[in-house]
Amino acid sequence: MTKVSYQQLYDGTLQALHKLGGSATIHEIHDEVVAILALSDEEIALPHGSRPNSPTDIKYRLGWVRTWLKRYGLLENSGKGVWSLTRQGRGITVVDIKEVDRVVQAQIRKEKESQKKADVSLDDSKDLLDIDVTALEETWRNTLNDVLTNMDPTAFERLCQRILRESGFTKVEVTQASHDGGIDGKGILQVNDFLSFRVVFQCKRYSGSVGPDVVQKLRGAMPGSADRGLIVTTGHFTQGAIKEASHEHKSPIELVDGGELLNRLKELELGVATEMVEKVTVDPDFFANI
Repeated sequence: MTKVSYQQLYDGTLQALHKLGGSATIHEIHDEVVAILALSDEEIALPHGSRPNSPTDIKYRLGWVRTWLKRYGLLENSGKGVWSLTRQGRGITVVDIKEVDRVVQAQIRKEKESQKKADVSLDDSKDLLDIDVTALEETWRNTLNDVLTNMDPTAFERLCQRILRESGFTKVEVTQASHDGGIDGKGILQVNDFLSFRVVFQCKRYSGSVGPDVVQKLRGAMPGSADRGLIVTTGHFTQGAIKEASHEHKSPIELVDGGELLNRLKELELGVATEMVEKVTVDPDFFANI
């Protein structure tokens, strides 16, 4: 049986991520590549090596493909196991694997040379500055909020899709706007090995308030197979919306407002980088009593 070529795996990985909305888990990428390449059961199950419990050949080689594409600048990944297309990767579905190999091998050689010449040096002492933490907090939150509220609606939906994947959802799909009926997407929240929830979600890029009518619309559009709904907004929910969402005799709707959304982006480090400022304090008493 002829092995799938690396060219197919490179192109298949890029095409899979494009089809999945720009981001996906390793499992989702694997399944989509298998579908794109129309692999047989025998090709999917072919083991890599002869050791017991060895990964399949496809899984093993897709791992290398993701790593090489990341080094080449087309992919990036998070600590949560989600891979996504970079800005450059969003415009590419086919690569020249010889060029990828040339660039990555050059990077590896350079890294090895740099490691040999590595020299650790201490920076000169610097003046410590008092930082207004509250002002900094407001600055980044305002900046991020402006970015979100000015995003293209479809881009905001893709962002929500990425956030859900990073938060433990699988099989996250964004629906076509013309057929959503109040639903922007769906996914499965895997709580543990035994429990999961089918969730439909709606993304509201608002600068104002979201009322109970939005909650009612989503609930009315929920298919019978859905366990609960989720509304993510850049705005805030009215008390009526909160009350409607938590109605004990109706399907539960989870609400994520603008403040929670900003916090989640910061926690997941999606478009938000946190820098820790080192503060050094000298204790004179230590030296006086040594």
